[in-house]
Amino acid sequence: MKQIRQQWAVNSRWAVMLSLGWLLAGCASGPATPEATPAAQVCPGPAAAVCPACPRCTEPPPDAPASAPPAAPFREASWAELPDWQRDDLAQALPGLLASCKAMRQPEIKAAWIGACEAAQRLGAKPGTAQIRALLEEWLSPFQIINPDGSASGMITGYYEPLIRGSRWKSAKFPVAVHGVPDDMLIIDIAELYPETKTQRLRGRLDGKKVVPYWSRAQIETQGERFPAKTLMWVADPVEFFFLQVQGSGQVELADGSRIRIAYADQNGHPYKSIGRWLIDKGELKLDQASMQGIQAWVRANPTRLKELLNANPSYVFFREEPASGEGPKGSLGVPLAAGRAVAVDPRTIPLGAPVYLATTRPDGAALHRLMLAQDTGGAIRGRVRADYYWGFGAEAGAQAGRMRSQGKLWLLWPKGASLPVVTN
Repeated sequence: MKQIRQQWAVNSRWAVMLSLGWLLAGCASGPATPEATPAAQVCPGPAAAVCPACPRCTEPPPDAPASAPPAAPFREASWAELPDWQRDDLAQALPGLLASCKAMRQPEIKAAWIGACEAAQRLGAKPGTAQIRALLEEWLSPFQIINPDGSASGMITGYYEPLIRGSRWKSAKFPVAVHGVPDDMLIIDIAELYPETKTQRLRGRLDGKKVVPYWSRAQIETQGERFPAKTLMWVADPVEFFFLQVQGSGQVELADGSRIRIAYADQNGHPYKSIGRWLIDKGELKLDQASMQGIQAWVRANPTRLKELLNANPSYVFFREEPASGEGPKGSLGVPLAAGRAVAVDPRTIPLGAPVYLATTRPDGAALHRLMLAQDTGGAIRGRVRADYYWGFGAEAGAQAGRMRSQGKLWLLWPKGASLPVVTN
């Protein structure tokens, strides 16, 4: 489960980076060059009383106002500012916090959390909410997350783990391929040479001696069974599979009733493009209609345009098989996601594993205020105050996730005395 932002310096280092970035982001061509417009003539000052008449004589343009620097990403807050902090059932979030403690990868993040994590592990098997709250307030401080423009609200969407029908064999009933990671896709890591690229996903393929962008969704679909990747299975509905790709994982039910989880393995390197936004821009749907359910209804009414719609998103997700279990799917942190307690975030602001407090609304307008764990990421999750709320597994979770598009606020809970995360967005 959105997309990717300086002063242009004329030197070879940036030229190489920009060329590589454009190449592997899947840009087939740059924007069309605009038609040249004659420059307006600027009249001299008052001393030139004989300035000849000119059809486009203008005053010199004023200097452009200096843009304000971006706001600091974190504002120190108090626990009293967190809506319903005293009422949240924190025992539901504790298992996720303990899992995050074990899975934090970055050395500086792990070091910051050692004390708080060890204290949480000493709580015992079934601590009460008051005990958990006291521990969090003792070890952590809340910081409200602020957008670059100084605002404190952002978009909160939802996602879930879908269940779709499938088979190990292709047939008229199951015509849609589920691909594993293709053999010819290159993973390009230039972070050692250019540290600025360490958070970017660079994917490509060889064309002779050149590295070119990897195939887009449309190009992958056009190749059909010639596409150089293992086909894990075949599924029935291309729209259901598209939304499963957007969610990042899901379960496939076979004819015998058994289920297989297909989990995110990699992606083709192309930026995610919202098909809901595409339909809005084309005048096909209004903003309040562009939910998952609204898009599915549009497809049923316009079946001949299905391929055009899906190919508007060049991003394509590849999968790996995992056994279905009672736990949720694993997010980017590598731990199972708990319904209602895990969020996908932009890791350029919020480190994976960190607890965040969320204040938003449910699709029905009811308040949704609770402690969450940042345990996943998503191609569409970009920005400081931006999160994707994990609703869980199945149709009911999908109904909630598909309708969720709320404004919300986020607070990062961070160890006292530790340096705040370095924000790169």
